[in-house]
Amino acid sequence: MAGRFPLELTRTTVRGGHTPVPVPVPVMDAAPTEDLADDENLTEAAPLDLGLILGPLRRGPADPTFRVTPDGSVWRASRTPEGPGTLRIRATGTGAESEAWGPGAAWLLDRLPALLGAEDDPAAFVPRHKLLLATHRRRPGLRLTRTGLVLESLIPSVLEQKVTTNEAYGSWRLLVRKYGEPAPGPAPDGMHVMPDARAWTRIPSWEWHRANVDGKRAATIVRAARVAARLEEAARMDPPAARARLELIPGIGPWTSAETIQRSNGAPDEVTTGDLHLPGIVGWALAGDRTADDEAMLDLLAPYAGQRHRAARLILLSGRVPPRRAPRMTPGDITGI
Repeated sequence: MAGRFPLELTRTTVRGGHTPVPVPVPVMDAAPTEDLADDENLTEAAPLDLGLILGPLRRGPADPTFRVTPDGSVWRASRTPEGPGTLRIRATGTGAESEAWGPGAAWLLDRLPALLGAEDDPAAFVPRHKLLLATHRRRPGLRLTRTGLVLESLIPSVLEQKVTTNEAYGSWRLLVRKYGEPAPGPAPDGMHVMPDARAWTRIPSWEWHRANVDGKRAATIVRAARVAARLEEAARMDPPAARARLELIPGIGPWTSAETIQRSNGAPDEVTTGDLHLPGIVGWALAGDRTADDEAMLDLLAPYAGQRHRAARLILLSGRVPPRRAPRMTPGDITGI
């Protein structure tokens, strides 16, 4: 499995949800807290591919809330409704074994099947383009995760608004490490749980500045954190209603709501609009049109109604992107201003 992943993670592979996970080494006398090997929704066909399923949850290679270890384990540090928790997941063929620590451990284990895509239905996707058919066959382990947690996906998505991913990842790392707390249990060194809602609202303006976050994005995060309880309800709503709930917050538009609900709700049809790169990538992959806008992208994805997000992910995972014609966007830095 490890040989299927590139050594260098590009924006395209990260957005496609593609994270390297080593082939697990058999462990003797293991005593997992949770065993999903018999879950019928996880054993129908392909081996469990943690790199594809959980990859969209990682915000950069140094994300303090996400870690992959050489034994093939994926570690996540989350703030659940019951408190902070650390979850370790290790694939075992078509199933998984897991352990969890902290006040949120039971919550994380109860929702582990949904996190690993048990509520997703890949069979609902019918490829209508050769590229998607080929990619779908090469990625049989693709399932859409559902975290059930809104704020942990919303805040990093706000940080990614109108900046390079590296800038956003750096801001996320700094803020989580400074205002979060160490992950419970025997988590790998440096793992942290993100701050709670109250802590986000109490970050001083100069600390946002030091984290390279402008006032508009900082204010959006603070507004969202102040109504965190209402936003978390969106994880139990239908995706369109959930997005509408999020977009009531000034500063949260269609791009941010889609990026959030795709992860928190496992929404297969919530395609991201307003993105700088995605329309051109979809246009190039399906029609050879690198100048496609949102309207053209949605027209091309119309045959996949109900599964447009999955179709877009498969396109990103195909690696078929238009040739670059301009320099990369120059990262901004407001910390010295």
